[in-house]
Amino acid sequence: EPRSPWCCLAWSLVIGTMNSLVFLLNLLLMFVIFTIVLLPTIVVVYFGFQCHSQVLHSSARYCKSILDDNSSSALIILGFVIMSPLLVVAMAIYCSLARRLRLLMCFQPYSLAVYKGGRWCRRGEGAPCCARGCNTQLKAWV
Repeated sequence: EPRSPWCCLAWSLVIGTMNSLVFLLNLLLMFVIFTIVLLPTIVVVYFGFQCHSQVLHSSARYCKSILDDNSSSALIILGFVIMSPLLVVAMAIYCSLARRLRLLMCFQPYSLAVYKGGRWCRRGEGAPCCARGCNTQLKAWV
């Protein structure tokens, strides 16, 4: 049966807030994983751009003694070449963690706010979910 308008509004705010927090958690997890995995690329490209005479031309000692324009260009190219496989690795790590932690199952449908009778339950050891019958066969990925 439908909820009253004020109750529906309150539940919509609660569910919207919870879904926003789950989204931010997913975004934070993705940011941390991508930063850690792409750190070698970031470092290599940074030093390549820092020591190249046409870009920043730093006066650091390692730029003068070790890296010239050719080696700086090689670092820049190497950084962009190793970025593609590292992006694939980072996305695979994020997807496996999201699947293992069931992060995508934490999003709640707005039908909880509109209709009475939906239940909050826990599916095994996973994240909280909402379903009328708490179907344990529901999966985020097939």
